[in-house]
Amino acid sequence: MNLTPDLAAAKSRLRRHLCQQRQALSVAVWQQKSRQICEHLRSFPGFQQAQTILAYFSIRQEPDLMPLITACPDRRWGFPRCLDMPKASRSYRTLIWHRWSPSEPLITGPYGIQTPLPTAPCLAPAEVDLLLIPAVACDHHGYRLGYGGGYYDRLLADPDWQAKPTIGLVFDLAYVPTLPIDPWDRPLHAVCTENGVFPQKGRQPC
Repeated sequence: MNLTPDLAAAKSRLRRHLCQQRQALSVAVWQQKSRQICEHLRSFPGFQQAQTILAYFSIRQEPDLMPLITACPDRRWGFPRCLDMPKASRSYRTLIWHRWSPSEPLITGPYGIQTPLPTAPCLAPAEVDLLLIPAVACDHHGYRLGYGGGYYDRLLADPDWQAKPTIGLVFDLAYVPTLPIDPWDRPLHAVCTENGVFPQKGRQPC
């Protein structure tokens, strides 16, 4: 995945700007908006029908899902752990998914992100009903802007994961009309902000 210099620069500028806006939110506003997102997700049919859901632990004032997780103990929750994978040319990091509940311990992984213990039970794609995906931004066509590591790009390109329902989670300030995209970018099925859940139709990359 090699970005053209102009596209890479555009994504970097947008990523920096939107991260600054998000982190400028007061703690009270961040918590309020996060709770609203959790309420919208909880009432969304795609969530209500799911039993095993992949989520994330919030960093840099991403929408916080803990109110949803604690309110839905009947669901099976999965969280990612970064794992180095060997490759012919170089190693790369991928996401391994583990079951976790609020009563279980966490450790600090790469980038300061909390993760389940490596000994926690793993979740295979066939077990998963829904993915809740963090993002710096999402657009009205369902495309997302991440942090540039390519973790979710690789995940969503994997044939085992391609058919799984996906919801991108951002605050409304980062839900934009259109994002710069690459040929490998895949649209999400829906985007959720504090204003609601918005199913996406997707578009072809330019």
